[in-house]
Amino acid sequence: MTRFRYFNKNKISLLPRKPGVYLFKKGRETLYIGKAGNIRERVRNHFQQPSFRDNLFISKVEKIGYLKTGSEIEALVLEANLIKKYQPKFNVLWRDDKNYFFVGITKEEFPRVFITHQPKLSTINYKLKTDYVGPFVDGKALKQTLKVLRKVFPYRTCKKIPKKPCLWYQLNRCPAPCLLNSRSAQQIPSLGAKIKKESQRNAKNLIKILQGKKSQVLKDLKKKMKLFSNSQEYEAAAKVRDKIEALKSILEHAKIFQGFLEKEIQNWQKAEKELKKILGIKRKITRIEGYDISNIQGKLATGAMVVFENGIPNKTEYRKFKIKIAGKPNDILMLKEVLSRRFGHPEWNFPQLILIDGGRAQLNAVKSTIEQFNNLTIKVIALAKRKNELYIEDRKKPIPLKDLPQQISNLILQIRDEAHRFALTYHRKLRSIDFQLKS
Repeated sequence: MTRFRYFNKNKISLLPRKPGVYLFKKGRETLYIGKAGNIRERVRNHFQQPSFRDNLFISKVEKIGYLKTGSEIEALVLEANLIKKYQPKFNVLWRDDKNYFFVGITKEEFPRVFITHQPKLSTINYKLKTDYVGPFVDGKALKQTLKVLRKVFPYRTCKKIPKKPCLWYQLNRCPAPCLLNSRSAQQIPSLGAKIKKESQRNAKNLIKILQGKKSQVLKDLKKKMKLFSNSQEYEAAAKVRDKIEALKSILEHAKIFQGFLEKEIQNWQKAEKELKKILGIKRKITRIEGYDISNIQGKLATGAMVVFENGIPNKTEYRKFKIKIAGKPNDILMLKEVLSRRFGHPEWNFPQLILIDGGRAQLNAVKSTIEQFNNLTIKVIALAKRKNELYIEDRKKPIPLKDLPQQISNLILQIRDEAHRFALTYHRKLRSIDFQLKS
């Protein structure tokens, strides 16, 4: 493996704007390892816009190391391998096995590919011998990686092989062992062996790519192409050639963990500008939290907190609350309880804006709760469902949503609906558990 290049923490401008892996060190101790599509910008964010977690170690950093990779996929794989090797304190501190991601590939006749948090439990549940690759940190990037690799190495994802070919077969994303259930397949004795061979070969190549052995895969494919060409099987050779080119293209150009697309960034910048103008605030809005309460006559009441960062939902930051207040249903008291418990966690990043479901009474209740915590300057808005009116503190009259710029009204409705969905999902889960216990 190529050695890391190191710089003093004050030399961030010397870091490359390329995909790769970076690490923070104090003396000989590795504090943290991360990956990025743009190493310089990602490292700069750690220092200029530190999260609560960054603040735990950023002052300890003495030097920064980096390794460039040919693609973001390679950065994802390299990050997983380095975390496994070095066990950096602040990577390990925040995660246990349940929070890491592993790719499982079953050792069946027609291997199945899936993602899991707990490989040991998955093996017990499926009762199948399975190879696991990982741990990976970024589940979203891992899913996108598997999605693009599936174009080159089609694989099976279904738990049970269906009787008829599905959409994945039509899209050429699966070797389709389901074809063997058809009557026509029985007339082609070699079809089963062909599908089995392709399924197992694709699974092996997938494992190698995820282990960082792309050179070996490309070498094997080139060797195979040459064998076909030498035996004058030109059509087969052309197919392998296309596979090689597709794999090279994916590994060189796939964008799998850029925060969001350039267009989305521009959209959020415009929306934020409008939002600040409407709310009468000057500071930057990077985090909005939405809250909702779900209950039936006060029973099994739940609260939900959803988080939107730069206009995008960040589901890893969502939180749910089992309401402790008993007695008659009282949404205001329940909301106050949820907010009190939320702000009892200073380790969670604070928002610049909070959106709640309700009217003036709910807004005032939330403001009074926030005021109990010192040095918190958070703007609160409330959306009344019945008339779709937005209540803003310091404004006497609510603003009809239809009078707001469409981008803003859409964002507000999206946050409101997402908070409602998250609260309702948790409430239904508790009701289901309660029903099972009583039956």
